[in-house]
Amino acid sequence: MVNIKINEMPVQIKEGTTILNAAAYANMPVPSLCYLKGINEIGACRICVVEIKGVNRLVPACNNTVQEGMEIYTNSPRVREARRTNVELILSQHNCNCPTCVRSGNCSLQKVANDLGLFASEYERDIPKKHWPVTFPLIRDSSRCIKCMRCIQICDKVQDLNIWDISKTGSRATVGVAHNLQITQADCALCGQCITHCPTGALRERDDTLKLSSLHGAFSDPEKVTVVQVAPAVRAAWGEELGLSREEATPKKLAAALKALGFDYVFDTDFGADLTIMEEGSEFLERLQNKEKYTFPMFTSCCPGWVRFLKSQYPEMIDQLSTAKSPHQMQGAMTKTYFAEKMGIDPDKIVNISIMPCVAKKHEADIPNINDSGHGKDVDVVLTTREVVRMIRADHLDVKKLQEMEFDNPFGTGTGAGVIFGATGGVMEAALRSCYYLVTGKNPYPDAFYMVRGLDGWKEACIDIQGTTVHVAVVSGLGNTRKLIKALQNGEAEYDFVEVMACPGGCAGGGGQPIHDGEELAGVRGDNLYFLDRTSELRFSHENPDILKMYEEFLEKPLSHTAHVLLHTDHHGWKMPNEG
Repeated sequence: MVNIKINEMPVQIKEGTTILNAAAYANMPVPSLCYLKGINEIGACRICVVEIKGVNRLVPACNNTVQEGMEIYTNSPRVREARRTNVELILSQHNCNCPTCVRSGNCSLQKVANDLGLFASEYERDIPKKHWPVTFPLIRDSSRCIKCMRCIQICDKVQDLNIWDISKTGSRATVGVAHNLQITQADCALCGQCITHCPTGALRERDDTLKLSSLHGAFSDPEKVTVVQVAPAVRAAWGEELGLSREEATPKKLAAALKALGFDYVFDTDFGADLTIMEEGSEFLERLQNKEKYTFPMFTSCCPGWVRFLKSQYPEMIDQLSTAKSPHQMQGAMTKTYFAEKMGIDPDKIVNISIMPCVAKKHEADIPNINDSGHGKDVDVVLTTREVVRMIRADHLDVKKLQEMEFDNPFGTGTGAGVIFGATGGVMEAALRSCYYLVTGKNPYPDAFYMVRGLDGWKEACIDIQGTTVHVAVVSGLGNTRKLIKALQNGEAEYDFVEVMACPGGCAGGGGQPIHDGEELAGVRGDNLYFLDRTSELRFSHENPDILKMYEEFLEKPLSHTAHVLLHTDHHGWKMPNEG
């Protein structure tokens, strides 16, 4: 421990603590724009400068540590003047048309500038502009970039894809796609982690909310039938920006909000998750029983960001992916076939909308060979959690006063196994619950496979199923994924079944989730999903009565011909930009 003073107040704190963290500990926080703990500690923005007694120059608080006897001033006249100047210089190259920015009201630069009382600037404005393909699922607006380097560091250090880089120097420095490529030529996984870690609106998802009216006339054409489905992880995050506590932001409250927006049918993607378990679990057992025909491990395929990563980085391993589609794509196909037939609806009149915690699913829905219903795209529009929250705000819905509503049938019934798809390890746990039943004919204890839970980036376990030991692993974050694949290639690890999620913490921390700058909420959201699992009446996918009924009436059985046509896909049927 060392003894220091911050603004004349004595503070005792652990040696090696940064001045930034020490000030926060003493309840005298120092503002910053570029800082990300352990990831981006480069002092690029110079907003966190402080004055240290006896030191001539101001120093950034984010990458300087406390020392015994240090006297620190976080808001001295020199600090205030320097901080104002630095923010004014940033604003001179920033598009300050805040009402048209997706992050207005949730922007770190906006907050810092307002706190400093910067309502005008003396500096000449020079706002950069660069063309960006507006159809790509990830949008970069160079006029809002503050060159904090967060996107570069999160992509390099956490996701290990190196999509972004900086070019030029000084005031001409800019961030763009590495190697002077267009984003459409890069190996971007569309995980969206650069979006959720950007402090401004320089990065965002493509806004597809207008497609509902302009492209399909979904809400204006009375003959159109709008069907919306909600991903498991969305229910753990949608209320965060609407002033709802986690207890208030229930799935049924979200169903009511979507009904109020005008959707005809509101379905639960937990149903699609249960369907995925039936198909993917059966596929794993089929491969396990015919090991000589396959290369192991089998990888889960429900994360499109991970699929993009594998196809671009390790295309020789594509055949190890499960052929099962992701849950929302399965449900989209069933909506335009089974549901349409059951309800007597012309499938060409159905507009399928998925609300996802993910940016990569916008691309996934556009893959030509993933659409097998025979009625256009199986999923017509993919909206992120952030987009649907904007729609709720635009309609001025008082969500706190909405009465809870049940999801519609027949795709409104989900199990606890489907819910936990949104947390890292959840897909594996759900699959093991049903695989155990399919082999033994009896259910395991629902929480028997708890060892695959948690936020560790790489987890492994050995499961005994009637005398057969199954080696499994769970990995989240693409940097961790690369480490696992290298271990497999070097013979340092050996597994039968591996779950991969592109985003750290799984879909709960997805690139389409609400943004809280400086906070990582995947763990909190994941805990919420496990709570919903524990309190669910049904905790096994193979016990979902509507799933069983659908197999009886339409699909026959898992891995049937019809199931293969509608619920599985050929991952070789499309290519990444640099795939051979």
